[in-house]
Parts: sequence; structure tokens; C-alpha cells
Amino acid sequence: MTETPGEGGATKAPPSPSGPSPGRRESLELRSARVPFAFKLGAVWVVILAGLVALFAAADFDTEWMRENAAFIFKGLTWTVIIAVLAIALASVLALLGALGRLSHNPIAVGVAGFYTSFFRGTPLIVQMFLIYLALPQIGLAFGDFWADLLTLNVLTAGVIALGLNYGAYMTEIFRAGIQSVGHGQAEAAEALGMTYRQKMRRVVLPQAVRVIIPPTGNEFIAMMKDTALVSFLGTTVAQMEIFRRAQLLGRADFRNLEALIIAALIYWGLTTIFQYLQSRLERRLSKGYVRGTAGVGVAGQRPSRAEASS
Repeated sequence: MTETPGEGGATKAPPSPSGPSPGRRESLELRSARVPFAFKLGAVWVVILAGLVALFAAADFDTEWMRENAAFIFKGLTWTVIIAVLAIALASVLALLGALGRLSHNPIAVGVAGFYTSFFRGTPLIVQMFLIYLALPQIGLAFGDFWADLLTLNVLTAGVIALGLNYGAYMTEIFRAGIQSVGHGQAEAAEALGMTYRQKMRRVVLPQAVRVIIPPTGNEFIAMMKDTALVSFLGTTVAQMEIFRRAQLLGRADFRNLEALIIAALIYWGLTTIFQYLQSRLERRLSKGYVRGTAGVGVAGQRPSRAEASS
């Protein structure tokens, strides 16, 4: 490798052929810094979506069939949302009771809560659905016709109960962590004011724990909406079929399984995107007064006075 003369008779080596010189790399970084981050992020999404569109076109799917039958699959959206909302409501109640049981000093409450979380976190969700749907009627028969009729559940009820029990077990730890995130001084102050345990939890601890509980609970709800597809394995009527069940039956009938599943995937994707946006808005609202501002900004976004800044 030859050296070229520089200023003052000094010599310097030519730039390495393996990559751009440090000066050129810094120049590229400076040019990149001038481009807004949102524009670069949008460009990445455009490239990814363009690649997916190219792959979709290369696969030669029956787009005409997809356009004709998308509305039938989309009608299952109503039952998907209904199942998810009912199940997350049940899961939230069970998670709260489970968290209070885990934090209790009562051995019965601790034991029941521990068994509940251990069993439903340690067995597959699909197995739990079949146990609730098939095993409960058989257990009811052992106690008489009244209990057999009471424990014979329809598909949607069994699916909601199974989803609620399963997700409630996981959310128990979320609620427990949220309750424990509240400072001990808050609970001690409530007790000093003469509040009972129920009043302390309802008025002081739980309102502050909600800020910590909401974000992971939103994630669990989004995951639950996708797990509603497992209810289809129990079998449902045509009027109560959710998204996946409609796509499954329609795809089999017309031998268009991939096309039907793509429609279902797009509907699930759009649904979760909407709820992710709503969750982010809710998180920002709950975080007001807790998130620190930038330098020079005081509490709740107010700038400090000149006397405070000079002190």
C-alpha cells in the first residue's frame, strides 16, 4: 500500500476500501439527523408493506373470492369483542380477589389464591375450555338433574368462563404488583385516620394502584381478543360464530383456507391496532402528574419561578 504526501511533507494512508472514511460517515450521520424521525419510521413501514404486497401478488391468491366473502367473516367481529369484554371483566374481578388473597395473612385465602393461580397458569387454555365445557355436566350428574342442568353451559358461556379464569390467574400477579407499588406510608396514613381495611383499599390504595395496573391489563385484553379464536374448537352456532370460526368454515367449504385466514388475520390486526391506540391514550391520561417533565419544567408542566430557578 502506497502512501500519499500530505501537507508539510507528511504522509497519510488512503482511506480503507472496507467502508467509508470517518469524515464521510460523519457527514452521512449529519445528513440523516436532519431527516425527521417520523419520516424515517414511515419509510420503514412503507418498505415493509411494499414487500408484503409483492409477496401477496406473487402468491396469486383469489382476491375476487376474498372481496366477496370478507363481509361474512367480518360479521364475527361482534362476538369476538363481546367474548373478550365479558372475559376481561371476569378476569379483573378474579385477579383483584386473587391479589388480595395472596397479600392476606389468612392461610385459607393465601392457599386458595395460590392453588387458583398455580392450576390455571400451569395448564393450557384449550384444555381448561374443554374441562369446563365437558367435565362440568358430568360432575353435575353426580349431584342430580338440577346440578346437571345448571352446569351444562353453552359454548360462549364456557369460553368466557375459561378465558376469565385463565387470564385472571395471570393478572393476579399484575394486580398484586400494582397494590404493592403504593407506598406503605399511604396505607399507614389511612389507618391513622381510622379507616377500615375495606375503606383503605377502596379510597387510598386501589385508586393509586390503577395507574400501574392499567398498562399490563390492556396488553392482556389485546392478547385475549386473539385467544377468543380458541372458543371455535368447542363448536358454535352460525349466528354466534366469531372471526376465526367463520374464516375456518368458509375456507374449508370453498377450498380457500389461506385466503380466509388472511382476511381473519387482517381483521384481528386492525382490531388490535385500534385498541393499542386507545390504550396509549388511556395511559397518557393516567400518567398526568406522575411523568417528569423536561429540564426547566416543574410539576404538572409549570415552569418554576425565577426565585426558584436562582436558588
